[in-house]
Amino acid sequence: MSLAEIKHWVFDMDGTLTVAVHDFAAIRVALGIPPEDDILTHLAALPADIAASKHAWLLEHERELALGSTAAEGAVALVRELAARGYRLGILTRNARELAHVTLAAIGLADCFAAEDVLGREDAPPKPAPGGLLKLAAAWGVAPSEMVMVGDYRFDLDCGRAAGTRTVLVNLPQNPWPELADWHAEDCGALRRMIQASQ
Repeated sequence: MSLAEIKHWVFDMDGTLTVAVHDFAAIRVALGIPPEDDILTHLAALPADIAASKHAWLLEHERELALGSTAAEGAVALVRELAARGYRLGILTRNARELAHVTLAAIGLADCFAAEDVLGREDAPPKPAPGGLLKLAAAWGVAPSEMVMVGDYRFDLDCGRAAGTRTVLVNLPQNPWPELADWHAEDCGALRRMIQASQ
């Protein structure tokens, strides 16, 4: 299956459609999380009251970042072209759903995604777990093999592999995970050209 034949696209948000601004090391320090721990996994293991206060801090911190989001190179043109073709587009982010909507509005792409197709960390187990992709596949009535997961990090690719979708790695000059990515594009503009060339 060529890129142009895929009509169901799921995007990671931060660092994929937007310029990455999260300082995860600083977030871990602020929340008292060991440097080697995954933030969401760590918070999920805490007592409910402690986890709630830390999640509240994280949400407000991420809200400020979301409001100031800028689109990644080529992202707006890529998404608008896919939407114009009538393709189904989804978001699967480890961020909160409401902030994904804030981010999409900030970069001018809110109209390209149906509200129910934007999944945050409260809608499915966080990537690399495949639940979010499987949820979208079920909602869209397609096999995961007819979908593609686009992201900038290993979790996105692991998620796609576990769900059975195709995978695209963007916004990294090299591909450190060739066994996980079906395609690699330097940025979203390059991915758009790859799609056009594969028709």
